Amino acid sequence: MGEPPGEADMSARVNEWNPAVEAGAMEGLSFWRETGQRLWASRIARACLAVLAIFFLVALAAELAHDWYAWRDVTPPWQAQNLSARYMPPGPGHWLGTDGLGRDVALRLAQGARIAFHVGVVSSLIAIPIGVLLGCLGGYFGGWVDDLVVWLTTVFAAIPGLLFVLAIAMVVGKGLLGVFLAIGLTTWVSTCRLIRAEVLKQRERGYVRAAQALGFSSGRILFRHILPNVIHVALVSFTLRFPAAIGTEVFLSFLGIGAQNQPSWGTMIAAARLRLWQGMWWELAAVTVAIFAVVLAFNLLGDQLRDALDPRLRTAAVT
Repeated sequence: MGEPPGEADMSARVNEWNPAVEAGAMEGLSFWRETGQRLWASRIARACLAVLAIFFLVALAAELAHDWYAWRDVTPPWQAQNLSARYMPPGPGHWLGTDGLGRDVALRLAQGARIAFHVGVVSSLIAIPIGVLLGCLGGYFGGWVDDLVVWLTTVFAAIPGLLFVLAIAMVVGKGLLGVFLAIGLTTWVSTCRLIRAEVLKQRERGYVRAAQALGFSSGRILFRHILPNVIHVALVSFTLRFPAAIGTEVFLSFLGIGAQNQPSWGTMIAAARLRLWQGMWWELAAVTVAIFAVVLAFNLLGDQLRDALDPRLRTAAVT
């Protein structure tokens, strides 16, 4: 009889039973490389990525411009008032026209994209890790840990979301910091529930039972074996949380609680609606189209990303 296999060999065997690893190994491709190829094969996904790439580049350019003018301590052109150029319609000098103070709408729209990108990324980086961690702990350990997680999600879900957001924003204070915390601390519930449900299913799979029989620690099983099979839920949740965070920031800025003294999309809508009845439609139309394009692109990309990352669909495609 041969020597019993060591821990490294046993770990390799457990990984072979892991659906996320097996699907990629059978085609000779890494998990993420295969995911990228499956995603890129979709024309809808490519169109959404193109829209979001433009959004990202505009936000990046706006961020660099904002830092440049802040470093020079001069008034940026999107804040400079020119009353002689008030209410100019879209034209060669101003592609999207000017507002009631003669400020270029296109430049202000780009700065609004910068703020929206900040809100979407930072609030998602707060909400998603909380939801993933609590969902993994509750789904895997069960018992009182799961009861505590379910109680927390039920309590947070029972509180009116908008009221909770307004309360946190008012306590922290007006500005983007309050928006970051308000959105991040109130939008983790859905992610937690989805992750918990997936972990509950995965912990009954054969590769988890095998890892437990081999004496692997709970942390290693949870974060090395189970998490790769549920990470697609977190990534898809990000594509949903991002546009939702943008919409919440727009609403808070519309109420005067969000971005202060900055051309947020919400503040632009609040100012443009008062002039709409006078026929000054271009500012409101530009912001509306920008929000619609970003939200639609993220939602469609989320559907495509879910199909590309779901281990069950990947395994079915291989077999």
